[in-house]
Amino acid sequence: MSDDPLQLPAPPASRDSELGAFLRSHRERLTPAEIGLPAGRRRRTPGLRREEVAQLAGLSATWVTWLEQGRPVTMSARALNSLAQALRLSRAERAYLFALAGKPEPRAETDPGVPPALLASVHAIGVPAYLLDRQWTALAWNQAAAGLFVGWLDEGASEKNLLRAMFLSPGLQALVADWPHRAARLVAEFRVHSLRHAEDPPTRALIEQLMADSPAFANAWRSQDVEERQGGRRGFHHPARGLIAFEQLTLVPPAAPGMMLALLMPAD
Repeated sequence: MSDDPLQLPAPPASRDSELGAFLRSHRERLTPAEIGLPAGRRRRTPGLRREEVAQLAGLSATWVTWLEQGRPVTMSARALNSLAQALRLSRAERAYLFALAGKPEPRAETDPGVPPALLASVHAIGVPAYLLDRQWTALAWNQAAAGLFVGWLDEGASEKNLLRAMFLSPGLQALVADWPHRAARLVAEFRVHSLRHAEDPPTRALIEQLMADSPAFANAWRSQDVEERQGGRRGFHHPARGLIAFEQLTLVPPAAPGMMLALLMPAD
């Protein structure tokens, strides 16, 4: 039997200390030459100095030091994004940085291309289905959806953004049963959705334009109501089919974060 004392496992590191270790590791991997700085005299530690990272990111050197030391520091998404750029983080490393900081990662300025399989799936679905981008503009829809959504996805409609059609298309307003309630809820859902990428110029432009074009949207937006996007029963006053009802299911495809796939199953 060994006389060595029992070695207990070390306690798990805190999220703050993990974040600090991650930042320090990536700072030490960068060389001055990689960011266009002269090598200068011999350095005591590998990589960049904290002051250099702070300067590149436009942040306080003290703030960067505290982060590396694992102190609980409040961080904005903008500051984290600046750090990620200064440290030349990859896409996966950037996502990990935001996860460690407990912040939602802002989306890039432009959406990645839609996976071909996702587009094909929309047309393979037998019930009305459509795919929305981050601003809730329809990217793809099947024939069943075109036949249902008069004033939005039908052949004669020119406005494919769901919010703009909901508030500016008389055809869609007449189609949607209980339009005042559904329209207000749609705005409350978009408020939550848009917060995840509020820095996107297209998102800001969409909101500003709707505020100017639609008093109903402006009133709903100023109400500050928030709701998570959800499915449920949807009623429609269809010009050819009369009053019809569906159960809506909204999915977020893992291969296309920020997009939403909506399916409408006929209700019993």
